[in-house]
Amino acid sequence: MTTLSRVAVDPRVLEVLRDHAAKIDAGAAFPTAGMAALANGGLFGLLVPVEHGGLGGGVRELVEVAGQLAGCCLSTALIWAMHCQQTDSIVRYGSPWLREQVLPRVARGELYLASVTTEPGKGGHLLTGVSPLHRDEGGLRLDRDAPVVTGGEHAQGFLITMRASDEATENQLSLVYADRDQLDLVRSGEWNALGMRGTRSVGLKITGTVPARQVVGEPGGFRQIAVESMAPLGHLGWAACWLGTARGAFAELVAWLRSDKRSRGIDLRSELVAERLARTRMELELVSGYLNRVTDEIALLREEDRSVAGVGTQIHLNTLKVTAAELTFGAVNRMVQLAGLTAGYRVDSALPLERHFRDLRSASLNYADDRLLVSSGALALMDGAVRLA
Repeated sequence: MTTLSRVAVDPRVLEVLRDHAAKIDAGAAFPTAGMAALANGGLFGLLVPVEHGGLGGGVRELVEVAGQLAGCCLSTALIWAMHCQQTDSIVRYGSPWLREQVLPRVARGELYLASVTTEPGKGGHLLTGVSPLHRDEGGLRLDRDAPVVTGGEHAQGFLITMRASDEATENQLSLVYADRDQLDLVRSGEWNALGMRGTRSVGLKITGTVPARQVVGEPGGFRQIAVESMAPLGHLGWAACWLGTARGAFAELVAWLRSDKRSRGIDLRSELVAERLARTRMELELVSGYLNRVTDEIALLREEDRSVAGVGTQIHLNTLKVTAAELTFGAVNRMVQLAGLTAGYRVDSALPLERHFRDLRSASLNYADDRLLVSSGALALMDGAVRLA
């Protein structure tokens, strides 16, 4: 098995994220300083090919960097991972013209890409849509409500799912790229959430007109983009972010337990303390091992120019997302219990476990685990060989 690529993020970038994490959480504020540090450090272009000015990275590098960033600030890491997810869609499915127009700007740190896939009336299903594209003399007209757009107020570019036409069925979707200056954006909701507050996942009303050449891939062909690019990178990136946060929290907890700042009521000779530490570490090891394995699987399929749509691979991706969401939250929950009321539960504790707890509670809701389990259950009936990861 190939090990994950080691990409050393500039410690100064990590320090910016770490320094601003509590402030953006308290104010539900977009991590402007952190995103600027990522842009200036070239990380916006991690997945952009070298010929377009980027770093030419792949899924292994995405997973490695996402984990490092999330160890400092999960909101910033998740925003960045989703930006990379959108970038990959253009790299793999954009026309030559679109790649030439968009990717160099991404690589220079000028273009943060946001995803617009949510829509009222479709129940969160990625592969269906309500609002159609309208063709007129100016091109393709968009009129779209999106109740949740991560970082949408601050994005310079958007990838937007739309029904391919007035006549298209709900599952005939096109993916459309739009520059911010091609759109009129009106915020339609506030973002005052339990956790992940720095993602500023507000609602937007989006209208505008773009040339037909800004459709990514084939008109009505979003399903292929979703299956081959958007979904796998979403699951890998999210899992890496959640694990990075839980791993960072555990490192802070261990350092605190070994210091003279440890609560007097915690006896490191206690078998109960040892058992809780062991189980927490075990959960992180399991997520890390499965993330490593599925990352290798996706990377190899891509290197061999093979589809990731196979039944076994889809089950592995769904399992990764659900397992990472459940086990990382469970691990931080146990850390809070171990650290106790004063050090583990209080907002003003030196250990930010309370923030990590709130942030990771969103993991099972970020594309609902229930939906993925239903899908995997149906897929399991199709895989009589039971090809395990």
